[in-house]
Amino acid sequence: MIKLVMCLRRRPDLTRAQFLDYWLNKHAPFFQANAATMRAKRYVQGHTLDSPLNDGFRESRGMEPEYDGVAEVWFDSEEDLMAAMGSPEMQQLGGALAADEANFIDHSRSSAFLVREHEL
Repeated sequence: MIKLVMCLRRRPDLTRAQFLDYWLNKHAPFFQANAATMRAKRYVQGHTLDSPLNDGFRESRGMEPEYDGVAEVWFDSEEDLMAAMGSPEMQQLGGALAADEANFIDHSRSSAFLVREHEL
């Protein structure tokens, strides 16, 4: 099992509340309706809290500003993800997925990467 982690920042014209509302109430249903095409096994959204603790963590360690949220998507394997991405169905869906993400994500200030979990 592998996981795609996306650390997301909102478009500059959106408040965090607007970003989170769109992500949860518009993007999530779209994503879930197409999860089988993407071969996604699990999808979790982590919404960043507006908390002074976040400021403390960042300031005490000299870190960059926090992301607005983190998306996690699980797949059976890297090979399975690649096969899904190369399928004709995913080729059709890819443009619609990117267009929907553009409604709320600032991709130029976000990040995405694959990980393998090691539970300790």
